[in-house]
Amino acid sequence: MPEISRFYGIIIYIFYREHQPPHFHAVYGDEETLIAIDTLAVLAGHLSPRALGLAIEWATIHQEELRKVWQQAMNHQKLDKIKPLK
Repeated sequence: MPEISRFYGIIIYIFYREHQPPHFHAVYGDEETLIAIDTLAVLAGHLSPRALGLAIEWATIHQEELRKVWQQAMNHQKLDKIKPLK
């Protein structure tokens, strides 16, 4: 799986051959959600409020990097890693 970041037990993925709109997957334990990169809206799935808040905080900080990694995935290039939330 193309993991791009990991922090506080949350794993962030962007998959190759994904559907629009640009989004990332955040996984925490058995929970998973898809979050739009441009709007940071939850598109599908569920995370606990704390995990979702951390994922959104991280995405807010790294939104431009997420857009770049999305383009890498769409172009089937190696995905850059993004720094974790500290």
